[in-house]
Parts: sequence; structure tokens; C-alpha cells
Amino acid sequence: MKIALIGCSGSIGRQVAEVVREHPAHFCFSALIGGSDKEALEKLCAEFCPAFAGLAEGGEAELPVGTRLLQGAEILEHAFDGADVALIAAGGFAGLSYTLRAAELGLKVALANKESLVCGGELVTSAVKKSGSDLVPVDSEHSALFQALSFRRDAPFSKLILTASGGPFFRLTKEELKSVTARDALRHPTWKMGPKITIDSATLLNKGYEVIEARWLYNAPFENIEAVVHPESIVHSLVSFEDGAMMAQLGYPDMKLPIQLALTYPERLPCVKELDLVSLGALHFYALPKEKFPCYSLALAAGEAGGTAPTVLNAAAEVAVHAFLKEEISFLRIADTIEAALSALPREDVASFGQLRETDARARRSARNFIYD
Repeated sequence: MKIALIGCSGSIGRQVAEVVREHPAHFCFSALIGGSDKEALEKLCAEFCPAFAGLAEGGEAELPVGTRLLQGAEILEHAFDGADVALIAAGGFAGLSYTLRAAELGLKVALANKESLVCGGELVTSAVKKSGSDLVPVDSEHSALFQALSFRRDAPFSKLILTASGGPFFRLTKEELKSVTARDALRHPTWKMGPKITIDSATLLNKGYEVIEARWLYNAPFENIEAVVHPESIVHSLVSFEDGAMMAQLGYPDMKLPIQLALTYPERLPCVKELDLVSLGALHFYALPKEKFPCYSLALAAGEAGGTAPTVLNAAAEVAVHAFLKEEISFLRIADTIEAALSALPREDVASFGQLRETDARARRSARNFIYD
């Protein structure tokens, strides 16, 4: 299977490379596309020798003989040439253009970029339906739902239940949250992820994103999607059925399993360590404390509003999280920035990717004005 990997130098991209190393008879790379990390791209290309490689943020790279360097518009045009599957692991709004391109080409899309469905769910699902593409979730929670639904995104269900670790601040009071730092927020208790998604987990914005994703992946009304806190991160999500039965997927927190399964399903290959149920101990579930983490409710409100509102939500969040990581704003100011942008920019119906790109730019300006003016 030839994989076009978009976002090869990030946390997910590095783990995709681990999966390919462990199963060289099954997988290889047709393309490796990074962001700006030239050294990481060169190292991966020297090891895997893809047909194509490129840096989305621009730049040259020393590549092995047989690997063509794509630059500028060439990246989007040729990154999927010869691929069997597009694995979209680029972070942020930037990943949406690649998801749309792969879907329009009719490729199988293994989706690890949340923003593709948060911002462009209507466009992506329309492209998938039109081309016959297969959209497969890579997120651990959505992979769990996909497995519980027997790999059918059209299977009947009563409720989808997403689990959240609660992040590092679940047990803190609202008063204590006023003084937390970026260093505190980056200490996730169970998962090792990139800085942006780790902060989104700390604010629970990430879980709001996953609710919006579920709405598009499973054509589910928001009232049939629920999130609960599960600190152990062993149960990765559950599906409730009309007769009261529930199906769940369990496993140690390790992204290699959902990455590999997105590539191989319905076949399963050896991957991660099996759970030791006897030594596991108790598993706990708690109501999600929305009053302490307003980013979650802001995400749901934007998702329910639809149109361009989720794009505004995401753009403002990217700006705010960047400012928080630079210690320019407080943890609670992240939610304030998102709310201000959503209030400032009116919702519009989605007509095109170009419209979403313009909305993204306006929302970023609005968020920066709120933070720095």
C-alpha cells in the first residue's frame, strides 16, 4: 500500500513512520510532505525514498535520487500521484485543502486532521460522496466508534459517547485555572501529542472538535453525541444502541493502533500490547465539567450554528493557543478570544473552500486584535 503522508514531521506523522517500519511488506510512502522542518523531511526521505517530497511552508531539501521535490502549488497538485491512501496528519486549517484534494481524487482518506471536518465538514463529505472516496478516522476516539459500529459509518445507533481524559486540569477549580501556565498545560497525563492539540485537550476544546467531527462522520444530530471524562484513557469511546447495549473499544493509549487500523481495516495486523485486564484496576467516568471549560461549549455552539462559525472558532483558537504558548495571554483568555471572534464575525452559509479561507483570515485578524489591541 502506497501512502501519501501529509504532515510527516509532526507527532502523528512520526508514528505513521513507525507503523511503516514495522510492516515494510505492507506499506511504503509514495509522498512525504512536511511543514518547515527540512532536517526531518530529509531524514525520512533518506530512509523511505518516496517518489515525491515537499515542504508546505516552502524551502529546498536535499533528497535521494528518485525523489522529486515538490514546491508551491506543485505540492497540492502532485502529492497524491500514485498513492493508494492519503493520510492527512497536517495540523490546523492548512490540512483542509489536502483532505479536499484527496477526496476529490477518490482516494481513501485516513484523516488525522480534525480541522478538515470541523471547518469543512460540509465540503469534505460532499466531495467524498461525489467521488466515492472512503473517509476513515484516525483519531483514537473516532477509530473506537468506527470499530464499535463494525467499520460502518452508516450503522444505526442510539448515542455516540466520546471519552475525554480531562487533561491536566480536570480536578482544578475555576480559581486555580487562572494561574496555570503553558508548561503546566503541556503535561498531559496520558497522551504524548503536539503542543497545539495538547493545549486543546487542556481546555477541552479538542473534545468539542470531536463532537463536530462525529456529526459529519456519522451523520449524527448533536443531541445524540455525548462526551464524558475518563481519566485512565483506556476506553476510547462507546456506542449505545436502541436496546440498551453498549459497545466500546479498549486499549492502552497509543496512537499507533488507530493509525494502522485506518490503513488496514477490516484486516488487523500485530500492533500494540494487549490490555492486562487483571492488573488494570478500576476505570472511572465523570460528567464533563462544562462550567470550568467554556471552550467545549463554544465549540458545540459553533458546530450547531454551522456554516462558517466553526472556521471562526478554529482560527481564533489557533491564534489564542499560539499566544498562550508564548505566555502572552492567560489560560482563561483562550476562551475569551474565541468568544470575541465568534461574536464579531457573522455566520455565513458555506459556498466554497475559498470562502472558508477568507473567513479563516478574517477570524485570525479579529483574534489578534482582541489579544494585542
